[in-house]
Amino acid sequence: MGRILDQITSPEGVKDLTNVELEVLAAEIREFLIESVSKTGGHLASNLGVVELTISLFKSFNLENDKIVWDVGHQSYVHKILTGRKEQFDKLRKYNGLSGFPKRCESKYDAFDTGHSSTSISAALGMARSRDIKNEKNEVIAVIGDGALTGGMALEALNDVGFNKTKMIVILNDNQMSISKNVGGLSMHLNKLRMEPKYNKLKSNINETLKTSKAGEKVANCISRFKDSLKQFIVPSMLFEDMGLKYIGPINGHDIETLTEVFEMAKNIEEPVIIHVVTNKGKGYELAEKNPNKYHGVSPFDLESGETNISSNKTYSKAFGDAMIELAKDDDRIVAITAAMPDGTGLKDFAKEFPNRFFDVGIAEAHATTLAAGFAAANMKPVFAVYSTFLQRAYDQLIHDVCIQNMPVVFAIDRAGLVGEDGETHQGIFDLSYLSAIPNMTVLAPKHLEEIKVMINWALHHNGPVAIRYPRGTDICEDINPLKNINYGKWEKMVIGKKIAIIAVGKMLQHVLLARKELNKHGINPLIVNATFVKPLDNEMLMELVDDGYDIVTVEDNMTNGGFGSYVLMKLYELGFKNKFKALGFVNTFVPQGDINSLYKENKLDPEGIAESILKLNE
Repeated sequence: MGRILDQITSPEGVKDLTNVELEVLAAEIREFLIESVSKTGGHLASNLGVVELTISLFKSFNLENDKIVWDVGHQSYVHKILTGRKEQFDKLRKYNGLSGFPKRCESKYDAFDTGHSSTSISAALGMARSRDIKNEKNEVIAVIGDGALTGGMALEALNDVGFNKTKMIVILNDNQMSISKNVGGLSMHLNKLRMEPKYNKLKSNINETLKTSKAGEKVANCISRFKDSLKQFIVPSMLFEDMGLKYIGPINGHDIETLTEVFEMAKNIEEPVIIHVVTNKGKGYELAEKNPNKYHGVSPFDLESGETNISSNKTYSKAFGDAMIELAKDDDRIVAITAAMPDGTGLKDFAKEFPNRFFDVGIAEAHATTLAAGFAAANMKPVFAVYSTFLQRAYDQLIHDVCIQNMPVVFAIDRAGLVGEDGETHQGIFDLSYLSAIPNMTVLAPKHLEEIKVMINWALHHNGPVAIRYPRGTDICEDINPLKNINYGKWEKMVIGKKIAIIAVGKMLQHVLLARKELNKHGINPLIVNATFVKPLDNEMLMELVDDGYDIVTVEDNMTNGGFGSYVLMKLYELGFKNKFKALGFVNTFVPQGDINSLYKENKLDPEGIAESILKLNE
């Protein structure tokens, strides 16, 4: 008899398995995940942590009718395996392959597309209320991690569901916090006691009396530590029950039998329920258990050593982190902010070097943006390091709290342009459009990673908000001379040429320099311009190009809708431009997952595609 896992082709395959068989299935899934992800890369630790939880959900609920919404969605691999997609895992996160996140177009069992944090409860609540309006009978379950619960949207949704008492189940997958068991009546009693004026006056008097002697101060400190421990002991039910949700937990998230019993019980409760499940991130792979952050999103790796196959070349993120440390040594007003991404943004070493000037706010980009504005208002020099796609979540704060007040906040925007395997939700192809539209915002893009430091330094001395956007990874052209100085609003002529001027943004300049070699074969020798500033435009250089009669092509790894090219075109026609124009970028599309080179090629933004577009313009 073969593996139980190989016999599962749909959710129904889990229903009739015994508890012993389910445990065997869990072990087989872990073995499959470790081996598969080691070859393709992907989100490993989070998926290893939810194996039993996912199996128990499939055992307890009917996915033909019931809906499971996975928050963020990077922990949905087990869900995909059990819904008939196991054979597609060799193409996980590949171009035209299996997505690393839930996709409704991929399976009827994927209830909602997710990719960003803290959305599951809101989406599930919409489904639950639709069910009630239509008088249907099905369960709706949101699975959310403790990290995602720091997002304001999740707390807004919990407040709504608890206040209006909509029947649904929220599963809090706790793989970081150590929240101890709820003690019911004691929680309520102590909560009421703490609110009593007499109790608060007594507590204040006791503290004042104890702290008049060294011995008394020690007793007061012991009481304080005990109080904090007790608070951790009772807080879960206090928080969620007071919000109007019935709290169950904490429960061992690796005990299938207990999980199944609790889920069956929760189905019979006619009000919102939150089930607190404690799991071990990376469970089953010792290296991932010891270092879950390293194996959260991982490149292909060696099973024995756990070492990933990553290039040793310096990345833009590393260049940014190094620059921040160097600059902060000479300026104690520089502070760094991240939204739960210290490693990814390159700030890990900064945090060690300057712990009092490093602030990780959790998954809360909107808060991070206004926090930075507050720092700026207090005459500090805040730098918020954030992925392009995640800064989208703070657009209101960008406008109202930073730009209207012209606050000198620096946004270090990592993963601008294509990110690759994480797909539509993570591609940073909108930032030039959404940033350029805001008054007072200045936008720069380095053509080479060695320009990061000079740009950060310039931005920290600019009297207003500055966004510096740069790509994931490293450079593809090494023989480029980085700028030593920044002149506000000025571009750089890289190669002198005739008839056609190509104006490129950031990394795209390197693609254009490679495309030039192909164009030269066809007798075309273009003028190549590095658009150091995306906003403001270099109007003086544009006027010069118009006067000299150039056809103009812009190249950006951003949407052409509202992008750099559209702003250049508006200015050109204002200057009386009459020649040919072409804006190259992503054209009104969401870019799926895949390796970056394939995606550039598909969108004709690789060197060959750029050359092809320019040759057509020249026909």
